[in-house]
Order: sequence, then structure tokens, then C-alpha cells
Amino acid sequence: MYISSDLMALAIIPGLLLIIYVYRKDKVEKEPIGLIMRLVLYGVFSCIAAGFLEQLESQFLPQYPQGSVKYALVTSFCMAAFVEEIVKFLAMRIGSWRYPGFNYRFDGIVYGVSAAVGFAIYENIMYVASYGFQTAIVRAFTAIPLHAFCGVFMGVLYSYSKKASVLGQSGKSVLYTILALIVPMLIHGTYDTFAFLGERGTIPLLVFVVILYIAALSLINNMSKADYRSGFYPAARHIDYDIEL
Repeated sequence: MYISSDLMALAIIPGLLLIIYVYRKDKVEKEPIGLIMRLVLYGVFSCIAAGFLEQLESQFLPQYPQGSVKYALVTSFCMAAFVEEIVKFLAMRIGSWRYPGFNYRFDGIVYGVSAAVGFAIYENIMYVASYGFQTAIVRAFTAIPLHAFCGVFMGVLYSYSKKASVLGQSGKSVLYTILALIVPMLIHGTYDTFAFLGERGTIPLLVFVVILYIAALSLINNMSKADYRSGFYPAARHIDYDIEL
């Protein structure tokens, strides 16, 4: 597989710009660049794993004609959204759960977006290498933000799961973990369903993307503004983070 340097840049830069945007919004306590790079790398690995898992799962799913509503729903929700959001969540959690500096709500957004963008960058390179410049431009404004914004919602809920865990609220922690998976799956599945419907889904897809941009950017901005007073472990800063949480 050959990809020119220009196409490679187009495949990578949109995701990196989203990470930089979120990083700059982290007003209180910046996360280490090394940690962010590690999460991006884990996200890349998660994309590779997703490819194998989706191939395996496809053998057990019912087969419907491409372009049909049933095909779009099954492929989007049961395969793409289900597998990809799980592996991205695992990349984020493995790379950040035990990090001692995970002590603000906005940290979860940084971690979620970093892992999601790592996934998206690798996936984007594969698509751009196969389909070229036009695909790179379209995905820069659609698929790449989709993954990143799923990471935003996942990261917020993940941060609440961490908070509950630190405070000994295991039931709440599990609930937020489940929501951190379900909410991105619903977003991702809806996006892919419209995409798989072809021309019939074009207008709903565009409307959905606009709504997603507004919701995700509003959440990022609101969380960023409130983060100075949301160091959500003030009563637990003395906790030894080497213990199993």
C-alpha cells in the first residue's frame, strides 16, 4: 500500500488538530504530552484489533442486501459501533485509569479524544490510501470528528466513573462505565446507519453531523470553563493511587 506524503498529511493532520484543540481547552492542569502520545498509540492498536474482530463477528451476523435499512442497522450498530467503541474504551482505560494525575473531569475528555483520534488516524490512512484526496477531505469533516466527538462523550462519562471509583461508589462507577460505552455506540451507530443508506441518508447524515458538532463543542467548552472548580477528588487527594481501584 502506497500513500503520498501529501495524502498522509491530510489523513493525519485533522485528528492532530482536534487533539490540540482539546489540549488547549484543558485550562487547569495540562496532561503530559507523553501520556497523550501513548493513548494515541493505543488507539492505533485498537483500530487494528477492531479490524480483526469485525471480520470475525461478520461471520455470525445475519446477511442483508447492501443499501437496505436492515443492512445499515446491523452493520452500523451490531458491528462497527459495538466493536469500535469497546476497543477505543479499552485503549483509553488501559492507558489512563491508574494515572495519578487523573483528577479533573476534563482529563477524561483529553484521554477519550486522544485514544479515539489514534483510532481515527489509522483508519483514515487506510481509507485515504484506497480512495484518495476527495475521501481525505470529506472524512476530515465527518468521520474524524465523529470518532473524536464520541471520545468526548465517552471521556466525560469515564471521568465520572473514575470519580465514583475513587470515592468508593462502585455501583455508580459501573453505571458510568456502561454509559461511557452505550452513548458513543448510539452516536456512532446512528452516524454509520445514515452513511450506509447512501443517497437516502445524505441529508439526515449532514443534519446529524451538524448537531453532533454543536453538542460536542458545547460540552467541551462548558466542561473547560467549569473545570477550575471541578477537581473532583479534593477529599480523596491523599489516596494512594497504587492501590487497585
